[in-house]
Amino acid sequence: MIKIILRRLLIGLFVMWGAASLIFVIVRVAPGDPATVMLGPDADPEQIARLHETLGLDRPMFAQYLSFLGDAVRLDFGDSHRLGRPAMDAVFDRLPATLELTLAATAIAVVVGLTLGLVAGGKPGGVVDRVVSAATIALQSFPTFWVGIMLILVFALGLRLLPSAGVGTPQHMILPAVTLALPFTAIVARLTRSSVAEAMREPYVQTARSKGLTEPQVLLGHALRNSLIPVVTVVGLQMGALMGGAVIVENVFAWPGLGSLVVDAVANRDYAVVQAVTLLIAGIVMVLNLVADLLYTQLDPRIRMEGVS
Repeated sequence: MIKIILRRLLIGLFVMWGAASLIFVIVRVAPGDPATVMLGPDADPEQIARLHETLGLDRPMFAQYLSFLGDAVRLDFGDSHRLGRPAMDAVFDRLPATLELTLAATAIAVVVGLTLGLVAGGKPGGVVDRVVSAATIALQSFPTFWVGIMLILVFALGLRLLPSAGVGTPQHMILPAVTLALPFTAIVARLTRSSVAEAMREPYVQTARSKGLTEPQVLLGHALRNSLIPVVTVVGLQMGALMGGAVIVENVFAWPGLGSLVVDAVANRDYAVVQAVTLLIAGIVMVLNLVADLLYTQLDPRIRMEGVS
């Protein structure tokens, strides 16, 4: 198992290198000059040239790339010209808020999605199955920002039950967490429904019924356990996607996480912050995928780690 873990880590490092290279290229080919943004449109060419030299933007692109990779290994992305502090410090200050929101959304999606998928898959083709299937399709169709605005209009401005933005109390998290969780809930519910419906046709389910087990016992003790492997895969992948989707949700609800930080950084051509956020999220996704692989053997011991791709 140690060899497999090491192999996965090596693959993850290669992915991190690819992500670092991609973001390095993207932020530098994007329109706009950081020096001009910092100094303003009225700056003279000499001031801009001096700032280019200070930021290292006057060097050849390949030299900038090698320097960037060396600094990235040390988690040193330089100082944010907009914030006047190390970029990684600013990212770590905002990271807990994003993780808090992501974990809350994941908990909602897993609990609600598994419940809906289990109920629908237990009796495929029934009324509940059709209702759940239609609802999950609808949830995946609505844009996240529109859902967030509608929830604010209904529950904050209309009913005045929940705050519309900001932080401070558990109530502040409800609307952004639900907004972020709804598409994820639909994915978990649809996948669970398909897996459970397939499992219910397996011979071991018929054997369990013949032993006198009740339908809930069959669903929870046999069908659900054997249906969790694809769900674990999706949860591991989607948690990384949730952190990316949190950029939109955090801006809608004024949540002080990585979302507003990276949006401001992109608008101001703050290379250091953009690169730090991107590589941090890539690292978190890599760790989540490794954890999901390790969980496979706990759910089904027959699965060999050598077979996990």
